Amino acid sequence: MIHNVSCEMGGKKLSIETGKLAKQANGSVLVSYGDTRVLVTVCAAQEPREGADFFPLTVEFAEKFYAAGKIPGSFHKREGRPTQEATLSARMIDRPIRPLFPEGFFYDTQVVATVLSVDPEADVDVAAAVATSAALHISDIPFNGPTAACRVGRIQGNLVVNPTWSQIDTGESDMEILVAGTKNAIMMVEGGAKEVPEEEVLAAINLGHDEIKKVVQCVEELRRLCGKPKREFTPAATESSLKEKVEKFAKGPLQKALKTKEKQVRNDLVADARKAAVEALVPSTAFEENSDEAETKATSVKAIFDQLQYQMMREMILSEGVRIDGRDTVTIRPISVESGLLPRTHGSALFTRGETQVLSTVTLGTTDDEQIVDTMFQNNMRKFMLHYNFPPFSVGETGRMGGQSRREIGHGALAERSIRAMMPVHQKFPYTVRIVCETLESNGSSSMGSVCSASMALMDAGVPFGKPVAGIAMGLIKESSRVAILSDILGDEDHLGDMDFKVAGTADGVTGIQMDIKIEGVDSQIMSSALAQARQGRLHILKEMEKAIDQPRVDISKFAPRIITISVPVDKIRDVIGSGGKVIKEIIAQTGCKIDINDDGKINIASNDNLAAQKAIDIIKGIVAEVEVGKVYKGVVKKIVEFGAFVSVLPNQDGLLHISEIAYERVNSVQDYLKEGDEIEVKVIEVDKAGKIRLSKKALLPQTQGTQERERGPRPERAGFKSKPTDNRPS
Repeated sequence: MIHNVSCEMGGKKLSIETGKLAKQANGSVLVSYGDTRVLVTVCAAQEPREGADFFPLTVEFAEKFYAAGKIPGSFHKREGRPTQEATLSARMIDRPIRPLFPEGFFYDTQVVATVLSVDPEADVDVAAAVATSAALHISDIPFNGPTAACRVGRIQGNLVVNPTWSQIDTGESDMEILVAGTKNAIMMVEGGAKEVPEEEVLAAINLGHDEIKKVVQCVEELRRLCGKPKREFTPAATESSLKEKVEKFAKGPLQKALKTKEKQVRNDLVADARKAAVEALVPSTAFEENSDEAETKATSVKAIFDQLQYQMMREMILSEGVRIDGRDTVTIRPISVESGLLPRTHGSALFTRGETQVLSTVTLGTTDDEQIVDTMFQNNMRKFMLHYNFPPFSVGETGRMGGQSRREIGHGALAERSIRAMMPVHQKFPYTVRIVCETLESNGSSSMGSVCSASMALMDAGVPFGKPVAGIAMGLIKESSRVAILSDILGDEDHLGDMDFKVAGTADGVTGIQMDIKIEGVDSQIMSSALAQARQGRLHILKEMEKAIDQPRVDISKFAPRIITISVPVDKIRDVIGSGGKVIKEIIAQTGCKIDINDDGKINIASNDNLAAQKAIDIIKGIVAEVEVGKVYKGVVKKIVEFGAFVSVLPNQDGLLHISEIAYERVNSVQDYLKEGDEIEVKVIEVDKAGKIRLSKKALLPQTQGTQERERGPRPERAGFKSKPTDNRPS
């Protein structure tokens, strides 16, 4: 049976339908929003994954190019590995729903969002998020939802729910924040802005939450109509006597470990304490007698130990106001900054905060280096890229190298969004810019360390970067009414805490924001306090960054290509290109420069050789130059005819040197004076309405007495006139 509910969202109808498509899934929903159609299915295994100690949830976002009426541009002409945009969309769906599954639910669960139709004016990510929540909510899978999501923009100072793709892409909206949550609390925030004040960001989040409440009511109505009974699930009970034994045995060693500042030393102490607890409570003889029972008990001991560590760390912060590295809740770890480390890169900087260290490099390229973007929405060229790498050695581990994880893609996108707001417009700085952020050490918020190091590297590269940008990660410990907001969180505080809230920006406003919650949401008051505390931390970090570099270098690296921009009349572009690109190819061959011609007449000339670049400029200027009457040009004789010669005075512009303008004396044969290929100076004496050019060579020749007389014309007596007699003539 088909069921359908609908509501209004951002001025458009949002419809949720089930019972027609993909009916064998545990839950299946089709969401219609404008002309956007997204089908989401959810399935969960009937048995828990053996040996799992985490929730095995996977979210897939399947872009179908047919949804936008496009054929994929790949060699195989079919969808392949997920694009970066699809990966980011999948992460956006995953993050707000993951905390809402019951603790200990170790059943393989898969969400597949399939985009069937794309309307650029109706947000696909929002539709997919709503469909996911609805499919989970009406299924038999345990889920403490529903959730919903919406995007909030700001156009001409006014907050707008779900701005269109064109409004975001063209920069009409100076803020883009995706908000997800339940009817009671905010679960996730992700977005960027152009130096928007914190109070405006908070207002946008609150507006988004109000819109979410309306959609949540709609999803709850769908469950009332057709929801399946939830399958029974009870988390594995912990044996109380075993819990007491673990606490008694491990509490002392854990207290010592949790007051150790150095990450690796602390981790080693925790690992030793865990191992000692297992060996004491599950001796090796137990494995010999009944290995399965011993393994189960050992797993329980580890789980109790981890829970004890979680509780002790949180209680230490809430009761004593002291964190595991000895800081209070607002202090930032020691910061060290350095720029210009690498001699051959176009820009570089190292940012170290505590035990988190990121090395960023900047490479400047030309249009040949732009990235092809081919997605459902876009088919263009990307001129600015930020790539984030997180190798296993950064946390003292071994692991597989190669390829990018979803985490690396997500962290890179956040850092790129935070930096992009301050990048110069391409028309003023016509380079392709690639930033690579190498995480060398990680103990909390390497993504925000990437923002700081990338900002400094851009200035070191001589990029006219608007203002320095810094980032900070905030944490949260919340037990009932007791709340502690933590500045500059450690990795353990992220893992054992309730919130990871990253804020990036300049001294004047926010440029990037991301928040993930591990509990069932936070309210507006906590958000407001976290934003205010993050601003203070950000200002402190910006001051530290100024010690390395406080403004962009005057010039770019000598190893970077020089790009010079000139403008030509639009109607002259075809002359510069030539038939079949012949002219521009010849210029490139002669100079070795890279030349890019825009439709508006702007031409970018790139070369490491200044002389070569100037030669290309001179050639182009010659092609588009207009011949001026009275001006002298050095031309080349192209062709000789009976009545004169055609002389090239500018590239692609020839004029006629008439036989009468070659010399003052009578010229019987042009070839007596000129040969093809001769370089001669000529003066432009006329350009008629048709654009024909008349030239003169004799106008530049010295005038002798004879030539002066011939120039003046014949004397009167030679023309047959007699002189008048004078008075003294004899009679």
